Amino acid sequence: MCRHLAYVGPGEPLGRLLVEPSHGLYRQSWAPRRQRYGTVNADGFGVGWYAGDDPVPARYRRAGPVWADLSFADLARVVRTTALLGAVRDATLAGADAEAAAAPFAAGTWLFSHNGAVTGWPGSLAALSRTLPPEDLLALEARNDSALVWALVLARLRAGDEEGQALADTVLEVAAAAPGSRLNLLLTDGRTITATAWGDTLWYLARPGGGTVVASEPYDDDPHWREVPDRTLLAAGPADVLLTPLKEPGDAGEPDRAAREPGGGTAPARRKEPRT
Repeated sequence: MCRHLAYVGPGEPLGRLLVEPSHGLYRQSWAPRRQRYGTVNADGFGVGWYAGDDPVPARYRRAGPVWADLSFADLARVVRTTALLGAVRDATLAGADAEAAAAPFAAGTWLFSHNGAVTGWPGSLAALSRTLPPEDLLALEARNDSALVWALVLARLRAGDEEGQALADTVLEVAAAAPGSRLNLLLTDGRTITATAWGDTLWYLARPGGGTVVASEPYDDDPHWREVPDRTLLAAGPADVLLTPLKEPGDAGEPDRAAREPGGGTAPARRKEPRT
């Protein structure tokens, strides 16, 4: 369910990352190549981006399919950014929240998206929801699983956790409460990208001209795309990518598995792609 993409790097038009690629996020809304669950992402879309020196991102979201928005491709052609997060949605459950349920969700300098589904929603997370302050629950943008997962992540970020710790702890907590959930989370603050691969596909591309793309699936056939192993935390900047294995809930006593990068490195393994 859903496809999403984040980018940090040199300034680019939104369309060069989302619309122009042969299998970009725009096309993935009706013809994804690697989507394991669902077939069409027509239940809303959104993109958030950072403009100039303003650390607070702008957002453009709609309730319907991206191909039905006759203005989006033209907007994406001319708006430039050094960081963005875009998503197309296949709803877990039908609802009346319209564009409020479409990622990216936002707070302060952060943009967030969830690709996947929480099993047993909403009952499975009832206990976790009670760990949030009432004002956080009342402030939820939508009544769906992704919005609540974002509230859990945001509570950790506001408490001072680093992005990677906030995502990893939230994934393990939700996975323990709702086994079988798919929890591919994507977070950016305009300078870095943090993501989890948990139950669905995740890839990254260190672009030869500079910048890093993290996406549910490759937007073209560039051989430099690398798949992120399942149960992995990814942290990326414009010039490097760090992969760290995540333990299953209940495996706290076991050492981290080594995440092997091509060339024989072990995790946490940082891959710095050459820039040309």
